[in-house]
Amino acid sequence: MAAENGRTKAKRRAGIFGAVVGVAAAGLAAGIAAERAIVRRSKRGVGDRYAEEKFGALPYDESCTVTTADGTDIHVEVVEPTDGVEIDAGFIAGVADGPHEPTIVFVHGFCLDMGTFHFQRAELTRRGDYRMVFYDQPGHGRSGRLESGEYELPALGETLRAVIDETVPEGPLVLVGHSMGGMTIMALAELYPEMFEQRVVGAVLIATSGGLVEQARFGLPTIISRFGSPLLPLVNNATRLTGGVVDRARIAAADLAWLLTRRYGFGTARPSPALVSYVEKMNSGTTAETVARYLRTLYTHARYPALATLRETPTLVIVGDKDMITPVAHSEEILRRLPDAEFIKIADSGHVVMLEHADEVNAVLIDFLGKLEG
Repeated sequence: MAAENGRTKAKRRAGIFGAVVGVAAAGLAAGIAAERAIVRRSKRGVGDRYAEEKFGALPYDESCTVTTADGTDIHVEVVEPTDGVEIDAGFIAGVADGPHEPTIVFVHGFCLDMGTFHFQRAELTRRGDYRMVFYDQPGHGRSGRLESGEYELPALGETLRAVIDETVPEGPLVLVGHSMGGMTIMALAELYPEMFEQRVVGAVLIATSGGLVEQARFGLPTIISRFGSPLLPLVNNATRLTGGVVDRARIAAADLAWLLTRRYGFGTARPSPALVSYVEKMNSGTTAETVARYLRTLYTHARYPALATLRETPTLVIVGDKDMITPVAHSEEILRRLPDAEFIKIADSGHVVMLEHADEVNAVLIDFLGKLEG
């Protein structure tokens, strides 16, 4: 009887959810018809500073594949510092026994890829001061997918460790993580706290969270937050069975995807259309199956205790003041655990703050790196 009542409640909940989604879809369809022309006009890029930007086409000195313990192949790119860069003599004397500058390892977020750090990579490459490592998270970009099961944050921490072991086996490190990338750094701290005592000399946490509070639910719309968790098993199973169908539908609804990317990824009233298209391209490149297999681990992420490992590590926290995915409150909660961290809140910016306000983020990042050297 209890099982039958449970099934009845589940069906009722699913029915409510379906009805709500149906109504929402009808409203969106009506809105999309009106906004389709706006989207197309916007995509023409009139006055767009990034209309000619060659996104995803940055050079590297070495690429390799790192295979994780679970057999996933990870695509990695390494940018070496420019030869002949002048370094302050006093700084050299202070670190005579080790590398002069740390290697910077960049860790991107959910439904994105290493291109998330396009502008940071371009500027730091131009300066030529640092060795940099970029990689695509499992199931993202050019990396392979997990053969079975769900993606777990501890496994992402192990992936980061595997990339470090392969590409930076010794010497100081600065870890830069955006969104799920920041969570990955926390997972690494939880698994290997000794690395933060011995090698990690700085951490940069961009638009991320130490734990998802019930009300925020990753910034998703309230209706999904309310009904999403009980239906995760249904969503996962359905998507695994019909992932290709969902992918085709998502491609067919490109205008809707573009609008949603602009809405939830950006804070500026009129962001660069080329930039929105670039982020949407990264989003759509992540399969529906991968999205479903990441949902549970993101919804249950709770690693505030791991932040204790970063207390002695110089840390920079960056967030956009209009971030709807990981709102400012999440960064403020991190700061409660890391009161000595530097905090930068970027005005009129959303979740992809390092793309939307690249100049400001670059300036803050370079200043932070300079302080580490000092």
